[in-house]
Amino acid sequence: MNQSFQETGFYPADILLPNVRDMRKWAVIACDQFTSQPAYWQKVEQEVGEAPTALRLVLPEVYLDRPDVEQRIQAVNACMETYLAENRFRSVPDSLVYVERTQSDGRIRHGIVGRIDLEQYDFTPGSKALIRATEGTVLERIPPRVRVREHAALELPHVMLLIDDPAHTVISPLESEKDDMERLYDTDLMLGGGRAAGYRLTEAQMERTAAALRGLITPEAMAKKYGRADAAPLLFAVGDGNHSLATARTCYEDLKKVTPPEQWASLPARYALVEVVNLHDPALQFAPIHRVLFHVDEETLWKAFLEFYPDARIGGVEGHSIEVCSRDRQERWCVPAPKAQLAVGTLQSFLDTYLKIHPETTVDYIHGDDTARELGQKPGNLAFLLPVMGKDQLFSTVMADGVLPRKTFSMGAAEDKRYYLEARKIR
Repeated sequence: MNQSFQETGFYPADILLPNVRDMRKWAVIACDQFTSQPAYWQKVEQEVGEAPTALRLVLPEVYLDRPDVEQRIQAVNACMETYLAENRFRSVPDSLVYVERTQSDGRIRHGIVGRIDLEQYDFTPGSKALIRATEGTVLERIPPRVRVREHAALELPHVMLLIDDPAHTVISPLESEKDDMERLYDTDLMLGGGRAAGYRLTEAQMERTAAALRGLITPEAMAKKYGRADAAPLLFAVGDGNHSLATARTCYEDLKKVTPPEQWASLPARYALVEVVNLHDPALQFAPIHRVLFHVDEETLWKAFLEFYPDARIGGVEGHSIEVCSRDRQERWCVPAPKAQLAVGTLQSFLDTYLKIHPETTVDYIHGDDTARELGQKPGNLAFLLPVMGKDQLFSTVMADGVLPRKTFSMGAAEDKRYYLEARKIR
């Protein structure tokens, strides 16, 4: 194991890449996308046809609740063994992969693929681990995902971890050094996914990457970024794939129960393949996720809001100011001196209480200002439009509050999520 990375929890990996003619048919989008749109996955089926494809190695979550889910899981595991036996992969040992992803908007997002030590990751709210979840983990979502991973020979990652690197010291230097690297792949991605290219870092580049990562968590760096030199270092925050990573940790913990402690370090399942992206990459855009209430009485809602926040008022910008939109309202509800770091935390604390008391009212989480306003203006509905969270608030909020409220932000369009290209053996 490369000792230069020991303080970071992030390491080079023995990476498997598809050994196929048509990379476009191989690479499919993260399995947790388009979960309410089975038509999308039907289009993927039509695109890949009979060609070798990562679609056969993952279980799109649109199928998790189907009666045949166990048969689908068995088929995935069987296909992994078949593809390995048929040499559908080529090995790139002890490597990091620099990735340039051309998004649907034409911007290029930059990342590095490697493995993390799951001993350094914790999804418990309030954790002081080096690698932390950004949003609350829904424990009920883990067991069905464990069934997919626990007997799998391979992992294909869609996890994106974020680093807080405002000076662009870790990934940006690689942009001008591609000529020094081995190009591993360069392919269009199906169904509006843009393009992806991957390059193998040299030994010197890996050493420099390790040093730059260590530099992000020195006491001096922690003091400069967060005003807290003595805070427990937070190097990686989960941007996408939180439940996938939590599943990997759960499977590893299960293995530890039946494995002597002296063998834990050698368990392939102790590690998980991820892509690391700089929070400050210009191509990485945060968008708010709004709340729309259905079957709600507006006057009852406002009175309950006042009871929950006695200092709340209509209008003003002091504290947290949240836009409210319905057929009869177009205003802002203001909460002065809020306890939460973010407006979404102020609102979600109220909604969690209100919805328990008023089960007739339901909530949906909506992307897009226009869509939220349109839904909010329908009879019986009301929309809360939240401000976008600043990138500089992410790490400081996780450090202060433990995790963000669920559905706080999204990172780009669904088509811009990770496509499966890299893989790794996990048993």
